[in-house]
Amino acid sequence: MKPNLWPKLKLKPKLNLKLKPNWRPNLKADVKDVDLDKILRLLTLRYATAALVLVALASLYGAATFSRPGEASENGREAFVTTAVMVCPGHEGGRLAMQSLPDRKGGGSVAMTPTKGGPALGAMSAPGQGWDESTKTGEDSYTLRATGAMAAGLEAEQTTHWDGGPDRGLAGTRCAVPGTDHWFMGPGPDSADELDLYLTNVDGQPAFVDLTALSGEGPLESVDGRGIRVDPYTTRVVKIGESAEGLGDVVKSAADLGLRVRTSTGRVAASVRVRVGEKKGIEWLPRSHAPAKSLIVPGVPDGSGARRLLVAVPGESDAQIRVQVITTEGTYNPQGREIVDAPAGSVTSVALDRALLGKAAAVRLLADHPVIAGFAAQRGADVAYGTATPPLTESGPGIVADNRFDSALLVSAPAGAATVQVRTLNAGGASAPEDIKIPAGSTVRAELEAPAGSGGEDAAYGVVIVPKPGSGPVHASRVLAKGKGGGYLFTVLPIIPARTAIHLPDTADSQTALIPG
Repeated sequence: MKPNLWPKLKLKPKLNLKLKPNWRPNLKADVKDVDLDKILRLLTLRYATAALVLVALASLYGAATFSRPGEASENGREAFVTTAVMVCPGHEGGRLAMQSLPDRKGGGSVAMTPTKGGPALGAMSAPGQGWDESTKTGEDSYTLRATGAMAAGLEAEQTTHWDGGPDRGLAGTRCAVPGTDHWFMGPGPDSADELDLYLTNVDGQPAFVDLTALSGEGPLESVDGRGIRVDPYTTRVVKIGESAEGLGDVVKSAADLGLRVRTSTGRVAASVRVRVGEKKGIEWLPRSHAPAKSLIVPGVPDGSGARRLLVAVPGESDAQIRVQVITTEGTYNPQGREIVDAPAGSVTSVALDRALLGKAAAVRLLADHPVIAGFAAQRGADVAYGTATPPLTESGPGIVADNRFDSALLVSAPAGAATVQVRTLNAGGASAPEDIKIPAGSTVRAELEAPAGSGGEDAAYGVVIVPKPGSGPVHASRVLAKGKGGGYLFTVLPIIPARTAIHLPDTADSQTALIPG
């Protein structure tokens, strides 16, 4: 005789689903109280556990079916952005600038403050406003917080200009949006004197960060760079290749680097500063586009100096990539480099000098596996880096907050002819709109002019770039430059669509409405 395995088991729970469902007319019974004691008495002990699971699932499915939280949505919907947070890495001094979209209905507020707290450096309260201020070298970053209609499409930048000294160079970066997964592409420690990763936590709980990297020799496996703690409202600077948290010795020999920054807890804003060498240029690496099979890398600048395409393959399969350059004279395949074979888990460098012959360009990549792409450019005494970007749209125009010196747009239309409307803005008002036409499959360089009353070449002004209806896809970058010959300094800012709305995902009738993913 089998022993009683459950002699002391007394189950008396009830699952009370107090619902107000939209009952269908043909239903004959309501799903209400489920008495587990009764069910256990009806079932043999052998099937008791299975029965409990089935009853719980049936009750839950009934709740999901009958409560009907809403009708299914086929395409989701768009919601306007009403809050924004960005982080300017600070520390080295330079200029901070903000620019809001003009012609927006409603107000809101925008404030730039030290991340660790303190009085606001600057604020804006009306659409179309811009603001800029120079900062001193210090130990803090700056956080921008915006609410209301002004948060939609808001842009912020940090720019530095050193015309002498060991850090001579012109550098700029878009202030970073906090997130959980970031990629950067550029030189490794073997090609740069300093490679500093700035991690900022804008939230009230600690964040923990894991670093991984790819190089020309393949993935750089290491137990270092894991679990980096970033305390609330602080910025932590990690020196890549110089400390255990910066991946240690394993990255020191990397000439080119694909750096991935992921959080296991919380979120961070991430920025990477490069110092190539004494008086050889400084720059910030732009955040890379997510891995994709089709990419456009805009803004390869014209002029002398080396130009290199950088491609990283983050997956486990080798990638075969078709490369085209989109220049001021049209689109063509670079001779001898039409197809690039890129090994998995590595960074591949492709020289573009012979293909471009000093012309401004964008680069189109079509790959059989997802890749990340960018470029490195040298000229005079400085360096600049670019990355792939999404196309600009009417609802997601391009905005640049800090233009001065010699500023120009490099605008490419890879698929079809396009026209973009360009306006420059400052505290005194806006310039008249100007249309720039881009023939299909070509790149156009358009010089920018400050609005009247800007106050000299060092005065900041904003620019808004809007594709006109009927235009093909448009990709753009801004080139900021100063000086000539060996004293030429420059920086490139890839322009991404302004975030004016977010897409709310589709909904459907399913028990997943009640079960968290």
